[in-house]
Amino acid sequence: MAEFDYIIDFQDRGIWKVAVREPDRTIVGFQVLEPYASYTRAFDHVGILGTYVDLDLRRQGIARRLFAATFDVAREKGYEKIFTFVRADNPAALQTYLRQGFVVVGNAKRQAKIDGQYIDEILIEKWL
Repeated sequence: MAEFDYIIDFQDRGIWKVAVREPDRTIVGFQVLEPYASYTRAFDHVGILGTYVDLDLRRQGIARRLFAATFDVAREKGYEKIFTFVRADNPAALQTYLRQGFVVVGNAKRQAKIDGQYIDEILIEKWL
């Protein structure tokens, strides 16, 4: 139910972009951009981004098209900078973001814990 509530209560400045394969209307990827923080206006220019592309459909331009569409709407909604994290054990995702103009700005040590194993996250950003 948490996912349903998340979508229903999605913020006005938030952006959803969904990649759909025709003709079967299968979702093959999506991107979500939300305000970085809501407790102060100081971060209104910053969005935080999440991206998903079906692993079997990588390197087919899906992410590139999602980024282009998200960046366009983000500018219209007043975002100037996009910030996100990429797990250090996902070099393909990091390369995808870097190809879109993101730069590495830091590393969060032992940020994720999956099946008892700690994983660093790489902090990246892009100015629009």
